[in-house]
Amino acid sequence: MRIRLDIAYDGTHFRGWARQPGLRTVQGTLEAAIARILGGDPRLVVAGRTDAGVHAAGQVAHLDLDAQQESRLTPRRRGGADPVSDLAHRIRGVLGAYADATVHRVSVAPEGFDARFAAVWRRYAYRVADESLAYDPLERARTTTARGRLDVAAMDAAARSLVGLHDFAAYCKPRPEATTIRTLLEFDWTRDEAGILVANVKADAFCHSMVRGLVGACVAVGAGRLAPAALARLRDDAQRTSAFAVLAARGLTLTEVGYPADDLLGARAEQTRARRDQE
Repeated sequence: MRIRLDIAYDGTHFRGWARQPGLRTVQGTLEAAIARILGGDPRLVVAGRTDAGVHAAGQVAHLDLDAQQESRLTPRRRGGADPVSDLAHRIRGVLGAYADATVHRVSVAPEGFDARFAAVWRRYAYRVADESLAYDPLERARTTTARGRLDVAAMDAAARSLVGLHDFAAYCKPRPEATTIRTLLEFDWTRDEAGILVANVKADAFCHSMVRGLVGACVAVGAGRLAPAALARLRDDAQRTSAFAVLAARGLTLTEVGYPADDLLGARAEQTRARRDQE
């Protein structure tokens, strides 16, 4: 049986998603909780591996259960709750009421579902507070601060100029033999009701530190250090640059992962695997 898990976490005190020996990670924490309930050695496959300090409100993972683990899927609450959906409640019980990671929902995955390879897009939000706002210590874990007052209209124009299928090497940290070609589906900036600048960034996938590079470049535009048109030129140069700073992880949250209709999941996963193998 393959199950889908919808997950959220505050990344402040995690060393990223991926399990690492001797370090506290989201994957390691959740797998340990699941092992206490179902036994065995559970291994979660995630839609997007977030870096240290990055948060998630809409992370998705899948887990394949063996026969013994399936046999331990028994509801623990009164009323005969569905044993699969009840697993979310049991995991939350192990993690504790004030945990910095949680599982909102567990469901039986449709045929062909793969949390990583079947995803068609990921959406992130990045929050920046400029000096038009009084410092709010309650926001410090999920919002980056910037000096001066930022021009959100200039940032929005610069962001929108980057949308499309391009090589984003200028905005990524290079990894050996990894492509930096991505389709940026949406990129825009607004101020929320509190006055915080929020970037909406949606792409088919992201290379390492791509979102934080993109928003760092836009903040440089908003502060007047770069012209809005410079961002597209830097992108087209496809070379790592020091023209802007990569912003801190704390402002970044994975908000949503998109999947095709159930009958297209298997084909999408095969297509993505084939493309990754070619890369």
